[in-house]
Amino acid sequence: MNTTSTLGVILGNRDFFPDVLISEARRDLKKLFEELSIEPIWLTPEESKLGAVETWQDAQKCGELFRRNRDRLDGILVCLPNFGDEKGVADSIRLADVRIPVLVQACPDDIDQFGLDRRRDAFCGKISVCNNLRQYDIKYTLTRDHTVAIADARFREDLVRFVQTCRVVRGLSRVRLGAVGARPNAFNTTRFSEKLLEASGITVNTIDLSEVFGNAAKIANNDARVRQRIEQIRTYADASAAPDDSVLRMAKFALVVDDWMKSLSISATAIQCWSSLQKNFGVNVCTIMSMMSEQMLPSACEVDIAGVVGMYALQLGSGRPSALVDWNNNYGGDPDKCVFFHCGNWAKDFLPDIRIGTAPILGTVLGEENTVGALEGRTPAGPVTFGRVSTDDLNGKIVAYVGEGEFTDDPLNTFGARAVVRVAGLPSLMHTICQNGFEHHAAMNGSHCAAAVAEGLSRYLGWQTYHHNRPADLPPIPWDPRKA
Repeated sequence: MNTTSTLGVILGNRDFFPDVLISEARRDLKKLFEELSIEPIWLTPEESKLGAVETWQDAQKCGELFRRNRDRLDGILVCLPNFGDEKGVADSIRLADVRIPVLVQACPDDIDQFGLDRRRDAFCGKISVCNNLRQYDIKYTLTRDHTVAIADARFREDLVRFVQTCRVVRGLSRVRLGAVGARPNAFNTTRFSEKLLEASGITVNTIDLSEVFGNAAKIANNDARVRQRIEQIRTYADASAAPDDSVLRMAKFALVVDDWMKSLSISATAIQCWSSLQKNFGVNVCTIMSMMSEQMLPSACEVDIAGVVGMYALQLGSGRPSALVDWNNNYGGDPDKCVFFHCGNWAKDFLPDIRIGTAPILGTVLGEENTVGALEGRTPAGPVTFGRVSTDDLNGKIVAYVGEGEFTDDPLNTFGARAVVRVAGLPSLMHTICQNGFEHHAAMNGSHCAAAVAEGLSRYLGWQTYHHNRPADLPPIPWDPRKA
C-alpha cells in the first residue's frame, strides 16, 4: 500500500501578529512533512504574504490551488501559528469544493513570551476557526491538546493518525467490492443492504459460483498461468499435505476470480466458501482468499460483504492486511480473554506457521477430503485492532464498532486459524455487540489503529460508531449504535 499522503495546508495569519511566527511554522511543518512522507500543497510566499491565508484574495488563491489538485488531496491541515483569520480559512476550504477530512492545529503561547514580538493568541483563534467551519458545514478533526507545538511528539502522533483517517475516508468512499456466490442459506447474519453501502460510495458487484466453476473448467490443466499459480500457492504456505488435484482446482478458481476482479476494478471480495464449493468443486478456497488478503485485496468468507468493508477499513487505517474472524470461544475463566477462530482464510501476516490443511468441522458433513485448502496456524502475541461494519436496514443507516486489544501467547490446543485475544472490558463489549444486534463476525488487524478508523467512519462517513475503551484524551466522536 502506498503510504505517501498529500495534504492541502492552510497557514492562518493575522497581519498584526509577528511575521516570524508564520515563517517558523512553515519551516517546522516542512521538516515534519519530509519525515512523514507527506506532500504539502500550499501557497508559496510569492503567491501570498508569507504563503499564508488572511484576506479574501488569499482565500481565492488557496481555494483555486486546492481545486486544481482535488484529485490528489487526501485531507487538509489548518495550522494556526497565531490567531489566524477565521473567514480566510473557511472560505479557502469552501472555494476548494472538496469534501475531505480537515485537521485543525493551533500553536501554543510561551508564558514567558507574551510581548508583541512573540504573542500568538492561537488558543482563542482556534475556537473562532472551528466556529466558522461549523457555520460552513465543514467537518473537521481536532488535535488532542487544544494547542500543541508543531515539533511536539504529540502533534506528530495526531498528524499520523489524521493521515490514517484520510486513507480510510478516501478508500471507502470509492471502493468497488465483489460478492462471489450467494450467502450460505443458513447464515442470515451476513445479510446487508447494497443500497445503504452505495449511498456511502461503496459499490457491490456480483458473480454466481456457477460462472466461476464453468470458466474454471475451460482452463487447461497445463496452462502456463495455472502452473504459475500452483507454484505461488505452494510457495505461499506449506502444501505438503495438499493433494495435487486440490491445488490445481484452487489455482483455476483463483485465476477466474482474479480476471473478474481486474475487469471490474474490484478491490475486495466476499466469497461463498461453503457449501457449494465443497459439493460442486471439491475444495476450500481459504488459501486463495488468504493470498488475496495478504496482497491487500481483502477477502471475507460466507459472502460477508459488510465484513469485508470492515476488513478494508482497518487495512486502510494501518497499511497492513486484515482478516475476518469469529468471536468464537471464551478463554477459561478470564473475562477479558477470548478465542478468535476461523477454519481458516487469514492472511499470512497473522500466521507465521501457515500450512494448508482441511476444515474438520465442515468435513463432518461435506467430507474432509472436499475441504482441502483451509489454513492452519496460530497468531503470535502482538497488537490487534478489531471492528465491525453493519447495515442497519430497519433504521436505514450504517453502524460500526472498533476497539483494540492484544494477541497473547496463552496455550490454545485446537485446529484451524486461531488466536487468543485480550480486550479490557470484554464483557461490556459483548453486551454492546449483542444488545445492538451486531454480527458474530469481526475484522481484525495486527496493529493499533482504532482511533483513526473511528474518526473516519463516524465524523466523515456519518456512520454511527462505537469506539470501545476510547482514550480519554481523544476528542469525542458522535456515536449511537442502535441504542437498546
